[in-house]
Amino acid sequence: MEYQKAAQWAAQHLESYRKDPSGWSGCKRANNVTISWRPSNIFHGNLYRAEGVLAAKSEDVFKCIKPETGGLREKWDENVNKQVVVESINNDICILRTTTPSALMNMISPREFLDVVLIQHNEDGSKMTVATNVEHPLSPPQPNYVRGLNFPCGCFLIPVPGDPNKTRLLSFFQTDLSGNLPQKIVESFLPRSITAFYGNLANAAVTLVA
Repeated sequence: MEYQKAAQWAAQHLESYRKDPSGWSGCKRANNVTISWRPSNIFHGNLYRAEGVLAAKSEDVFKCIKPETGGLREKWDENVNKQVVVESINNDICILRTTTPSALMNMISPREFLDVVLIQHNEDGSKMTVATNVEHPLSPPQPNYVRGLNFPCGCFLIPVPGDPNKTRLLSFFQTDLSGNLPQKIVESFLPRSITAFYGNLANAAVTLVA
C-alpha cells in the first residue's frame, strides 16, 4: 500500500507540472526538443520540462520506455546500463532498479536508482509513466554505485490529432545525482542528457520495435 501511495503522490505532482505554465525559464531548443526548467519545490535542484514530437506511434514509443527487466531501454538509452523489476505490485505499479554508466569523462561515476513506477491511462487518451524514489528490502544500496534519487518524474505520451504515426512526448525530469557533485556539472549534464534521450528514443521507436 505504501508503494501505491508513493506512486499516486508522484502522479499528482506530474499532473500539476503539466497544468502549471508558470515559472519556467532558460528555454533551450535542440534536435526538435524544447527544454526549460525551474527550481524544484521538492529538493535542492531543478525540475526540467522537455517536449517534442516523435515520428512514431504512441504504442511503439511506450514499448521503448516500458519498465521491465532487460527491456528495450537497455538497448537504446545511453544513460541506462541495466533495468530490473525488483517487485511487481500490480499490473500498473512496480519497483524498478536502474543502473547508469559513468558520464562526463568519469566526472560522474556510475549511479543506481530505485523507483516505484506507475503506468496510467488518462481520460484525454494520453498514457503516463511516473516514478519516484523508494527503498526496498530486496535492493539495498550497492557498494559500486552512488545511490541517486529521482523525485516525481516521467513522461506523457500524447496522441497527435489526425496523425496516429506521431506522438507528442512531454517529459519531466527531477533527479538528485547525489555524491556531492558541483551544481555546475549537474546543470551541464542533465539538459544534454535529456536531448540525447529524445533523439535516441525517436530512433529506437522506429528501428527497434517490430
